[in-house]
Amino acid sequence: MRPKLLAIVAVLATSGTALGGLGQVNSYSCCPPQACQQSCCYTTCRVQTQTSYRTVMQTVYEPIQETRYRSVNRLTYEDVPQTSYRTVCETAYRDEAYTVSRPVQETSFQEQQYQTVQPTWETKTQTQNYTVMRQVADDSVREQRYTVMQRVVETKERECRRTILEPKTETVNQTRCYTVMRPVTAYRTVSRDCGRWQCQRRYVPGPVVPRLVWQPGLGPRFCSTRLRGFTQTRRVWCPNVVQQQIPYTRFQPQVVQQNCPVQVTRMVPRVVVSKVPYQVCRMVPREVVQRIPIRTVRLVPETRSREVAYRVCKMVTQQHTRRIPITTTRMVSEQRTRRVPYMVSKQVPYTTTTRVARQVCEQVPYTCTRMVAKQVARQVPYCTRVLVPQTVCGAQQSNFGGVLMPQSNCQGCGMEVAVPTESVPSPSTTPGYE
Repeated sequence: MRPKLLAIVAVLATSGTALGGLGQVNSYSCCPPQACQQSCCYTTCRVQTQTSYRTVMQTVYEPIQETRYRSVNRLTYEDVPQTSYRTVCETAYRDEAYTVSRPVQETSFQEQQYQTVQPTWETKTQTQNYTVMRQVADDSVREQRYTVMQRVVETKERECRRTILEPKTETVNQTRCYTVMRPVTAYRTVSRDCGRWQCQRRYVPGPVVPRLVWQPGLGPRFCSTRLRGFTQTRRVWCPNVVQQQIPYTRFQPQVVQQNCPVQVTRMVPRVVVSKVPYQVCRMVPREVVQRIPIRTVRLVPETRSREVAYRVCKMVTQQHTRRIPITTTRMVSEQRTRRVPYMVSKQVPYTTTTRVARQVCEQVPYTCTRMVAKQVARQVPYCTRVLVPQTVCGAQQSNFGGVLMPQSNCQGCGMEVAVPTESVPSPSTTPGYE
């Protein structure tokens, strides 16, 4: 403000017609042009758009094949030895003393007279006639017919059907469930301010200052004059709240059913037909003619004589003497020892084997695909508006209401500017400057 006042005083001092009279005016037409000019340069900011790049991390999912293991229960049998005890009875012996009475026999002899009758045989001869039957044989032949059963063996075949069990291996699909972590994309609502900066221009009117003017017929007078205002540019943030759906990924467990081929072996009955040879024996009647020689024997009586010896027995009495043994028995006591058996029971261990079924957990490998999140950086262009400082000379406003001004030099920067030759327009029609 002080430079403007100094400029007004300088204009009043140098003007030859400024003190011609005082009076009140209603416009700026009575104000010298030098009083309305800015005496210095100022710095303003202009909006410049720049393209910049920022690094944005983007989540990319790529499949990875990995081998996992799952537990499979398998039924196995194992032989478990078990020790048991059974009662075994054994025969033991112990010595036992006992008393027995043993008979003792004593023999004595006694003489005895006895008589015996002894036969005496004498041989004598006698002639004896007897009749014998002498055999006379007559030979002849006769035919004999008879039926015999002849054995005939025939070989035949018969079908023998038997059922055998054959192992048959089949592939059966079993459904097995396991849990996998699947990525699930969900959305959440985020309020984002997508506003922008806007440049607003505002006109600031100049201050009201007193000024000494000359009016014809009235002389010099003081009047209130409003100085020229200026246009101010400022950045104003215009908010724009936008609801956006932002995707995010989370892993959710999911039970997956998988059909796994399993080899199952089962026994299938099959009928086998085989031809077995066998022999059949049957009896066939056959007539046989046999010539049998026949000898007929007839008896013919014949008288014969023979000398027959015979014996004659007569009894002769004899005296004999014999010794007769007499046995006397007496009882004698005697100590003896005998082994008496008795039963002894004892527990004898024995081992038995029992087949015990148990579950065996095995780790079975399988291949699965897993989506792995990876951060990938990429450059995203965006536009920014920056304020660039710019020096504006105050004397460059050469167009005041469309009136062309002569050129002069600026006091602040020394650049050549336009100087008005006519009256200055009113503040209401004065455009702003930057």
